[in-house]
Amino acid sequence: MTPFEMTNLTRVTEFIFLGFSNHPNLQGVFFLVFLAIYLTTLLGNTLMMVATRVSPALHTPMYYFLSNLSFLDICYTSTTIPVMLVNFFREKKTISYEGCLSQIFFFVTCAGTEGVLLAAMAYDRYVAICHPLRYPIFMSTRVCICLVTGSWLCGLVNSVTHTALTTTLTLCGPNQISHFLCDIPLLLKLSCSDTSVNESVLHVASATIGLSPCLFTAGSYILIISAILRIPSAQGRRKAFSTCASHLTVVVVFFGTANFNYDRPREGHSLDMDILVSVFFCVVTPLLNPIIYSLKNSEVKGALRKLIKKHEFPSVINK
Repeated sequence: MTPFEMTNLTRVTEFIFLGFSNHPNLQGVFFLVFLAIYLTTLLGNTLMMVATRVSPALHTPMYYFLSNLSFLDICYTSTTIPVMLVNFFREKKTISYEGCLSQIFFFVTCAGTEGVLLAAMAYDRYVAICHPLRYPIFMSTRVCICLVTGSWLCGLVNSVTHTALTTTLTLCGPNQISHFLCDIPLLLKLSCSDTSVNESVLHVASATIGLSPCLFTAGSYILIISAILRIPSAQGRRKAFSTCASHLTVVVVFFGTANFNYDRPREGHSLDMDILVSVFFCVVTPLLNPIIYSLKNSEVKGALRKLIKKHEFPSVINK
């Protein structure tokens, strides 16, 4: 870029979201749908957190991780949906530069933390199935706290690095983002400065925070399934598999949608397809997690029933 071009650059103060712009007559419908999804996500994950805390049967490492996953999903979905809901009623769907950076920071933190946390949960299931006698030692309270803390630290370090590098970009051209949220690859497209460092860090982070937890989880489940198949009785195999079926489903949904969202070729896809894939990854996945665990786990269903009945009876008595 020439010095003359640099002097004619103006500092970007806001970005315009183009997501859902192809359907101006459906803004009200979109608002109601995403509001319903958001409220259901908040309710489902909050119930999951409360149930795992008040039910003594759920005071185990697996449900400690699940409680943290529910809290993470609340933060994750709250990063994007509230801004999107507000923009449905605005003719000019904008977000400030500072707001965009904040959204990137929290979004990357939550996404990175969830991937590592799911890998920690896979390790928990591996120890429970493959080394049951050593489970109380390998999965002590201290170990569980360290795994959860380490997951958050990985997400934070990754997010701080990306956010700091994003602030160094010189942004020019139209300040339009072809999406409903701010994300690092989208801002790199708006940059007229050298992005080689940012792209290199993205590749490293994709391998460490993205691919490594996925491979670790896959390796853990290969060992888990091989151990389950060696159990002599069919009832024992069903019981062992039921303890990790919910987590395996969540893992497939999260890593599957994440890989499809970020690793698929962008050419040849319409804006609507990009939005649909991102909606499933950013909005639907946090909604599915509590549903999957409540449907596939008898202990969680029992705890939720007791929690609901506990709050129903006093209201009936008071009447």
